[in-house]
Amino acid sequence: MAASPIRLRRHARRLLALALLAGCAPVGPNHQPPTAPWSPVSWLIGHKPPKPAPKQPPPSVPTEAPVDPAWWSLFHDAELTKLEGRVAAGNLDVQIAGERLRESRATLGVAEAEGLPNVEATAAGSRQLISKKGVLSLAGSGSSSVPSPNTSGAGAVPNSGSTGIFQPFNLFQAGFDATWEIDFWGHARRGVEAAQANAAAAGEAQRGVLLGALAEVARDYVALRGVQRNEEIVERNLETAQKALALTQQRAAGGLTTDLDVANAAALVATIESQMPALEGQRDDLIDAIALLLGEPPNALTAELITATPIPPVPPRVPVGLPSELARRRPDIREAEASLHAATAEIGVAVADFYPRITLTGSIAIQATQLKDLGNWGQADTWAFGPSLSLPIFEAGRLNRTLDLRKEQQQEAAIAYRRAVLGAMHEIDTSLTDLAAGQRKRESLRVAVEQNRRALALAQERYADGVADFLAVLDAQRNLLAAEQQFTDSTTAIATAMVSLYKALGGGWETTLPETPPPPEPPMSLDTLLE
Repeated sequence: MAASPIRLRRHARRLLALALLAGCAPVGPNHQPPTAPWSPVSWLIGHKPPKPAPKQPPPSVPTEAPVDPAWWSLFHDAELTKLEGRVAAGNLDVQIAGERLRESRATLGVAEAEGLPNVEATAAGSRQLISKKGVLSLAGSGSSSVPSPNTSGAGAVPNSGSTGIFQPFNLFQAGFDATWEIDFWGHARRGVEAAQANAAAAGEAQRGVLLGALAEVARDYVALRGVQRNEEIVERNLETAQKALALTQQRAAGGLTTDLDVANAAALVATIESQMPALEGQRDDLIDAIALLLGEPPNALTAELITATPIPPVPPRVPVGLPSELARRRPDIREAEASLHAATAEIGVAVADFYPRITLTGSIAIQATQLKDLGNWGQADTWAFGPSLSLPIFEAGRLNRTLDLRKEQQQEAAIAYRRAVLGAMHEIDTSLTDLAAGQRKRESLRVAVEQNRRALALAQERYADGVADFLAVLDAQRNLLAAEQQFTDSTTAIATAMVSLYKALGGGWETTLPETPPPPEPPMSLDTLLE
């Protein structure tokens, strides 16, 4: 008999009432955004800038001005800016992190689907035989005790003589099955909340990978320019040493000096020359390191970067922002907070497992022993509707241990958050210290370079006049080379400290995070890789 409209409306009202009950607040603790511990009043406390030197550019001074997301533009180096613009799309680690983000979003979609009704279309056809010794035998056996159903009705089992329903028959059925677990206690909602937080953590992880790649490109680029500057210093000192060698050879030929001076001058030339292969190797390694960060094969950037340019200068003012903005800017802190949120939501999932689970099930179908009767909705229809309830009674402590586990995981996530904040504070403090100390060191080295140049000029003049031996020239030449290289390394270290500072501040991801992945490149054959 078909379901009446009145009965269907009653079931609809009951379903609506259960749905309203399902909107109750979920069990378990709600996530409260943590306050950043150990937040300093100012970044600049205890970091005094070096005193300005006379007739020299003013030193770089950190200020609490807002941080520019494209912090590398403060170097005013067009090549560095161009390289940084290629990191987001080219870096393979960023692409891997992007795939993990999309995986977490897919997991979120699965969690959201868990709280929705599940409807399936079904169809079946079978030929069956009912056992004479089965359940129906309890009512009697044969045709004398079990009345044969009327074969004229749809869905009836055919009657075949004295054996009745114990003859083989066909059965065809098609319809829909639906199930929906009513989320009274927020089991599904807490699961969605945890999945959303995990997706947010994956997004921050990608930003963190991108920030690290941006900083690494800048570090390698600064180091490359420093190495190239040292190459120029070595070449210039090599020219000076070669001129000194020629002078000693002329003086030895005229009997004004001995072969000892010639040997010392030749040894100095060879010593300076020996530095070139190592510098060239460092230069090539840094170019390939930048290429790898951009997802390029070896030597892909050689033509672009082989020409030496100055080390990117640090600007007079270095914006570092306010301490209160740190938690909103550093990806690792934001990731740690999202992980804490997910761990808190998982506690709610574990708590909800202690409560009854109510599931609504329903089905509507047409059933007949002959295919031609499947279209007879009035007599071939069949339906069922009703709730089911399950309540955990004995789980051998599994639910309690699961809840304990989730609480411990939340505590671990809270400690990880505090560690991320504290680690960020230390990184910023260290970078500010390195920036200030590096500038003071460079000023001292600048004076040392000037004095060593003067000493070399005086030693060469006195040697040419015959009032000093060649050892004074050798010492002055060595000291000048060492001082110039140390000055270059100090300039490189200052720029590197600024890169580390902006990485610690969390700048550089707000406007460069790719929203869509680049198209995949065709796979390379082994022969191509070996070429």
